[in-house]
Amino acid sequence: MPADTTYLELSEDSGSAHKFYEVTVDDTDVTVRYGRIGDRGQVKQSSFTTPEKARAEASKKIGEKVRKGYAPAVQGGRQKRTVSRRQIVSTRSTATRAPILWRYASGSPAFGIFVDDDVCMVGNESGLITTLGHDATVRRQFQLPDGVKCIVADDGWIYAGCDDGNVYDLSGKVPRLAYRIAPEIDIYWLDIHDGVLGVSDANGGISAIDHEDEFLWQRPGRGRSAWMVRCDETAVHHGHSAGVTSYDWRTGKEMWHTGTGSVLFGWQERDTLYAGTATRQVVELGKDGRERQVYRCDAAVYSCAAAEDGRYVFAGDNSSSIYCFDTNGTRLWKLSTGCGSAFSMQYRNERLYIVTTDGSLACIDASEAAIQAAVGGTLPQAVDVKAPPRIQAVVPSTTVEVIHDATDGVLVECVDVGGRLRIRVLSAGVYKRQRPRVVASTGRTARFGG
Repeated sequence: MPADTTYLELSEDSGSAHKFYEVTVDDTDVTVRYGRIGDRGQVKQSSFTTPEKARAEASKKIGEKVRKGYAPAVQGGRQKRTVSRRQIVSTRSTATRAPILWRYASGSPAFGIFVDDDVCMVGNESGLITTLGHDATVRRQFQLPDGVKCIVADDGWIYAGCDDGNVYDLSGKVPRLAYRIAPEIDIYWLDIHDGVLGVSDANGGISAIDHEDEFLWQRPGRGRSAWMVRCDETAVHHGHSAGVTSYDWRTGKEMWHTGTGSVLFGWQERDTLYAGTATRQVVELGKDGRERQVYRCDAAVYSCAAAEDGRYVFAGDNSSSIYCFDTNGTRLWKLSTGCGSAFSMQYRNERLYIVTTDGSLACIDASEAAIQAAVGGTLPQAVDVKAPPRIQAVVPSTTVEVIHDATDGVLVECVDVGGRLRIRVLSAGVYKRQRPRVVASTGRTARFGG
């Protein structure tokens, strides 16, 4: 009997749903392919003892999708929908130029930024992630399948959220798929704490996903266009068109909600949240939801950050300006970036790092002396960083590295349970919530350093 294929689509003109679901029955095998229309999608295959059981399972899956609004369609009839991206009509700032020490042109608008004591990273809408040293040299590059929304860290792991709906682990020599987000979720922003991923989306929804790709909980949210999610040990803080809402980290129960105006970016410190808003201000909240301070800008705020002790608060607007405030809300300075509006920013060791609408990663000297000099018209000679031509971007791997010397690291076993990869830690005395860096199975026992 020839294989029987049923192809369904769900596409809403006014919503983010634009996805397909395909079921193929071939004798005793059932193959399911699903994802965003226009993409290859994810593929899962199951085998049954008889053709009748295979067809029954296929009918069940098709029925479930039809009840959710899917309908038969001709593959290729609808085109791939563009991914939601933040739109900024930047105007040139008339403020004094900021004291930029160095800048790197990534090639396309950039949202993703990560800075620690060792490196600076930028991820752009072309999916290119570049790692630089603080000496302004390019060290390596990763090429992801689609645009980078954000780069976040969780202890020793570094992750990038990608417009293909997946999250990639950048901690090793090559990027590896770490989380598969449901294809119907149009990711706006990500954060992670202790292996639990917080995902905010275009429809204003919020989800928490564990390190085995299981949804711990999902909520529709109170607003739309959720550009902020920040996670800590007790809560997931969600910023959207109606303000900031905090949910219990484990259960998803709403803890509090505070109206702030439409939130376009979020930052957190240990006891404090900062929401950059379309109402031209950064709103500082305690993690009990109480408003503490307001920092007023001259245009919509698309990024913000703070010093660790909160003595400085920074903001970037959609007119290519950046601001610095003291803890009392007093504006200390406003300067022009000279390289577009700051989509994201991070402050570290008297340096303000921004990624911008023109794709730049810029390092700004935010020390008091440098700012005073800039206001007086004296600027440092900015270094334009170039990537060496020999550097080739590393693409994600779909296989597990196998080693034969099992004398070091954590011993784990990769097994298939109900069509999903599960990892069993075999080494004695290993903390159960430790996350081995593995995202695909070779069907073998393997050892991973950690």
